[in-house]
Amino acid sequence: MKNILFIFLFAIFIMGCKNEPKTESTQIDDISNEDITTSIYPESITKIFDAHGGIDQWNKMKTLSFTMEKPNGKEVTTTNLKTRAELIDTPTYALGFDGKDLWVNEKDGKEYKGKPWFYKGLMMYFYAMPFIVGDDGIIYEDAEPLIFDGKTYPGILISYEAGVGVSPDDQYIIYYDAETGQMEWLAYTVTFGKDGKSKEFKFIRYNNWQTVNGLRLPKSVDWYKYENNQPTEKRNTVEFMDVIVSESAPDNSMFTLPEGAKVIE
Repeated sequence: MKNILFIFLFAIFIMGCKNEPKTESTQIDDISNEDITTSIYPESITKIFDAHGGIDQWNKMKTLSFTMEKPNGKEVTTTNLKTRAELIDTPTYALGFDGKDLWVNEKDGKEYKGKPWFYKGLMMYFYAMPFIVGDDGIIYEDAEPLIFDGKTYPGILISYEAGVGVSPDDQYIIYYDAETGQMEWLAYTVTFGKDGKSKEFKFIRYNNWQTVNGLRLPKSVDWYKYENNQPTEKRNTVEFMDVIVSESAPDNSMFTLPEGAKVIE
């Protein structure tokens, strides 16, 4: 009798299992194509990225090029956004970085008297705001707001993990419009060639924008005089012309050390 009861109960169990709905499990082997980029950023900086076209759109780009008018003629900066190889070409010199070596090629016998390691990437960095602070190794913190001409701009302090870049002690503060998220000011310190962080912030105003390939980028910026870490009055304006932002990578040969150029140690 016990055996018959056992067989009867076992049969009921098997029938119940057959009638139970199947639950499928899905294993994600590859998430490389999923759009998860913005999830790694704080909400405040994401709001700024979005106001300028989105960090995902920026990350598609491989080439950035722009021209500035200088006293000695036009200065054309071209950067590979993925490798950070760069060429700054002027009528009197070319400054290049191939990803390893920094070199200068003097033209017409005119001596280059600049600071090559300091200037490498400098204007590209200012131009590519706010997207350039989406790089790896960056720390974001809330900053005290900036009040200028009666308007309050919330701020985000950007600093770097140890060993990131040539000047990891540099700090930036992006000030933005609280309603639109658009970047309005940049405060920055200069620590190149110095030890430790600086407490002196310089100021650039970003109030003239253009849309290029879906991204809101500067048409010009204004450098301001400053006192006690506050902007006072406009000092000068730098305009950017012939802007190119492309998903195609630049020809790497343009960054290669040319014959006769000097490698900068």
